Parts: sequence; structure tokens; C-alpha cells
Amino acid sequence: MSIEARNIKRAFGDFNAVKDVSINVASGELVALLGPSGSGKTTLLRIIAGLETADSGQILFHGEDATDTEVGDRHVGFVFQHYALFRHMTVFENVAFGLRVKPRHLRPSKEAIRDKVMSLLKLVQLEWLAGSYPHQLSGGQRQRIALARALAVEPKVLLLDEPFGALDAKVRKELRAWLRRLHDDLHVTSLFVTHDQEEALEVSDRVIVMNEGRVEQVGTPSEVYDHPASPFVYQFLGDVNLFQGRVHDGNVRVGDWSVPLPDGAGVKDDAATFYVRPHDIEILAANDSSNALKAVVRQYSTIGPRVRVDLDRVDGGAPIQAELNKERFLELGIGNGDRVSLLPRRHHVFG
Repeated sequence: MSIEARNIKRAFGDFNAVKDVSINVASGELVALLGPSGSGKTTLLRIIAGLETADSGQILFHGEDATDTEVGDRHVGFVFQHYALFRHMTVFENVAFGLRVKPRHLRPSKEAIRDKVMSLLKLVQLEWLAGSYPHQLSGGQRQRIALARALAVEPKVLLLDEPFGALDAKVRKELRAWLRRLHDDLHVTSLFVTHDQEEALEVSDRVIVMNEGRVEQVGTPSEVYDHPASPFVYQFLGDVNLFQGRVHDGNVRVGDWSVPLPDGAGVKDDAATFYVRPHDIEILAANDSSNALKAVVRQYSTIGPRVRVDLDRVDGGAPIQAELNKERFLELGIGNGDRVSLLPRRHHVFG
């Protein structure tokens, strides 16, 4: 079932949480709503679920207007950040809850409920915990049970609000991969909120980047990362170095750097901000290139197979951060206080 939000607006007093937002999620897609705190992503998700009411706009499921449809009639499964499991119920009872509270004429038999619950527990690989209580489970296990409970009522749409936000980094990574595999098996139309860039890029088919109540960009993970539509998207999706430069006759110049800018062929000496990610900065020996920015190594730190290098520009510009693999760093043989040359392998310019 597809999801469409048309021109959604929602204010809380003087604060405009969602400002005329329109989005589409195709049937069977897994889409991330990504943005910082206060960007409006959770409010939008709750409006789609029917847990919040929009001031204006429409919500459509599979082309049919569901704006005024009650929560229980939207056929939506909702997974919260903090699990929201019933503490006094076993894992089995938690998953069965949605089936047992259905109207009598729609309620499955006890045998059908048992079979359904056990098949879901097997799906989330926790059937062996059916008789346990939430307090006996780890955070990752509780979140998988919460997802099984949401799936029990066979929702046409699955909405997840920061589903892994309360978990530690290692468990989050494991559950991200697990959620992707689960979605590929079930193909339930899914929309999940996150402020974690890596999570959105790793798990989703498409990413909707939000900021200050508006949509900044929509695209595949590679599209939004490699071709950001705005300075906000560029900076939000990972570390970035900013350089103030000038555009003149198809080139951008920053200090001793000069790099081609095809879109700037007719531009005459305009200011521009030049964006380069740390892993796109190549470090060379001090005299390896004349067309390079000169810098001094301030400090470096090894993070697994990568080395992060903090550098000070010789011309007094803003500090620079570069990242390279350990083998290349050792090959360069550089240390604190050494002079180097820097070249951008890839860059983006916003005028």
C-alpha cells in the first residue's frame, strides 16, 4: 500500500513543526525520514499514523483519503523507540495482544492466534523467549518483539519512530541489517524516522531529508550523499570541510588550489563556498604539487583501519580534517608538525 502526504501543516502554538510538506512512499518501499531534532519528522510520522491531527493537508493510503480515518481503521503498525511492551505480559501475550482485542467477528481462533504468534516469533528469531517477560530481555530483543507485535495484525503500512534510538551502537548496527533483511522478505510499505545518517543510508530504499519543518531533498541513499541539493544536506550527511573561495571563468580558487567548475564558465569573480568531505582530501608530500593547499599536521588519530588527520592551513584559513587508510598514512611517513600538500579528489560548490 502506498503512502502519500499532501501539503501537511502542523503548528504547536507559535512553533511551525511541519510546513507544507508533501511526500510519497511507494508500495513495498522502505523509506527513511531523516533529520535533526525539531525538523518535524516525528510529527509527520504521527500524522500519517493518525496519532496527531494536521492543521491542513491530506493523508492518502493507496490513493484513498484517510485524513479523517480513525487510528484503528488505518491498518498501520507503529513501532516506538522505547518498545512500549506491556510489562505484566509475556512475550507471547504481547505479540498476541493486537489479535485478541479485535472485534469478536474479526478475532482469530485461539489456535490461529497461537500459530500466528509463534510464526512471528520465529520470524524475528526469538521463539525460544515466548514465555519470558520484557524485563528479562535485552534492548535489542525487546525491539524485535515490539516489531513482531506490530506485524501481528498484518498492517498494510509499518511506521517506525527512531526504532533503534535507545540501543547501543553494536546492537543498532546488527538490528539495521536485520530490519533490511526482514523488509526484503515481507515487502511491507515502511516509513521510519531517524536522526542517524548512517542508519538511513544503510537501510532505506530512499531518504527524505527534513530540516526546520520542510523537505530538503528526496532521493536514494547514493543520490542524497553524492549529490546533495543544499548546504544543509551536505553538512548533515557526514563530516565536511568548508572553504571560502572565488569562482572565475570556470575555476574555483581557494588559496593555492584551483579546480575546474564547469557550471561557472561565465562567472566573473564571485564568492563561493567549497565543500569537501574528509575522505575526499588527498594528502601529498609538501612539494608534490604546486596546485595544492599547503598545511601542517596538527594531530592525527587512528580509528581501526582509518587515520583521521587534523591540519592547519599555512595561509591561516580554517582548519582541515582529512581521512585516509592506515597503509597510505604509513607510506607518507608524516607526523605532527610536518608540512604537506592537500588536493580535493571530489568537491561541491554552493554559490
